[in-house]
Amino acid sequence: MLIEIHPEAGLLNVVAMGEFSLEEAKHTFLQMLEAVALHKIERVLLDGRQLVGEPKTIERFYYGEFAARSVEDFRERGVIYRTTRFAYVLSEPVLDPRRLGEVVAANRGMCVKAFDNPAEALHWLGRAPASKPDAGDGAEESPC
Repeated sequence: MLIEIHPEAGLLNVVAMGEFSLEEAKHTFLQMLEAVALHKIERVLLDGRQLVGEPKTIERFYYGEFAARSVEDFRERGVIYRTTRFAYVLSEPVLDPRRLGEVVAANRGMCVKAFDNPAEALHWLGRAPASKPDAGDGAEESPC
């Protein structure tokens, strides 16, 4: 798995590509968190539509658990904000229709949501997509 990280005004835009591997996903998530801390960003958009593979149910669980624990570790160290939101844009079968990884991470305190298209993800992050300037900030929809 490879990631490209692009900090933009208030948004960390991350593109992930390659074959899904739990260990590599954990490693790249930590790289992403380091960039969040470095740039002091509260919104993360991970576009993983170029990822391939079919994660097993247990891998989805472990990834969600790892991500939430890592976010909490960074919060406790005071290097990322408690309000940091993470939006994942994925395609099936990497995207789980039941959103197990999302549920596991959210139940452990991470502000995260998975989407199948970037426009909805940007809206949830409070960043109206360029094609929809009146989309609002999405804050009313967020449980975070």
